[in-house]
Amino acid sequence: MAIIRTPDERFSNLPGFPYQPRYVEINGARVHYVEEGVGETVLCLHGEPSWSYLYRKMIPALAARRRVVAPDFIGFGRSDKYTELSDYTYRMHRDTIVNFIEKLDLRDITIVVQDWGGLVGLRVVSLIPDRFARLVIMNTGLPTGDGPLPPAFLAWRDFARNSPVLPVGQIVRGSFVKADGDQPVGCGDCLSPEVIAAYDAPFPGPEYQAGARAFPLLVPEKPTDEAAPELKAAQAFLMTWQKPAFALFSDGDAITRGGDLYFRAIIPTAKAQPHIVIKGAGHFLQEEKGEEVAGHINDFIDRTPL
Repeated sequence: MAIIRTPDERFSNLPGFPYQPRYVEINGARVHYVEEGVGETVLCLHGEPSWSYLYRKMIPALAARRRVVAPDFIGFGRSDKYTELSDYTYRMHRDTIVNFIEKLDLRDITIVVQDWGGLVGLRVVSLIPDRFARLVIMNTGLPTGDGPLPPAFLAWRDFARNSPVLPVGQIVRGSFVKADGDQPVGCGDCLSPEVIAAYDAPFPGPEYQAGARAFPLLVPEKPTDEAAPELKAAQAFLMTWQKPAFALFSDGDAITRGGDLYFRAIIPTAKAQPHIVIKGAGHFLQEEKGEEVAGHINDFIDRTPL
């Protein structure tokens, strides 16, 4: 298991991200996280192929009133990176986040998940539920291998598998399109070259991108795939969740659109919250509408005091 580390200079002077890097070692790998503010803990988990930089527009509003913790998955951001695709397994990511929470002794957590942050984070909640107080579920799902995957996801998976290089910054920028492939919505072309470079920063070369290539391949396509029983267990647990839950999805994500209805249906407490849809945003709603999303999360926490 070979580990490489993105040089620190790749992360110098990133726009809108003045935060001090913090680290914790888990199973021989260095895991990076941002921690800002004081008060109740809001744990923000990014997805594929981004990193904690995705939450930069949300951190100021959340940290003004609470403690925000935003880690990078192994293989992403400033966290260490395994060089072999086979080293990235669902259980590795799951166990890393469990260990991260336990090492920092996080409690009364409001967890905010998007994309793979949901596939991992919601399973983690089911394993150590006493540490969590609230769920905020955004643009994610719990695929169990029992049904077909969306065509938009299959196209993305094929690209991640076969493209010689993953242009991560352009992938984040390119997510801002309507589900029908028509014209961009929301932010669209407003990502500056500097922001695109910030999303590319963790990946100086192809050897750093095994983790980003692995995530799409770990999404279960059949019930016997590694993650399928894990995600079924998460689904079953959510059906028993009695603490507050808030499904907050965008209207322009071809992969997860409609997932808000699914989570509002299976989680007993979810329908107690307003059904809010972020208009004019694609898959990465934190990038396009981060300030608006943070406002809704603060309102949700205010509505559901401990």
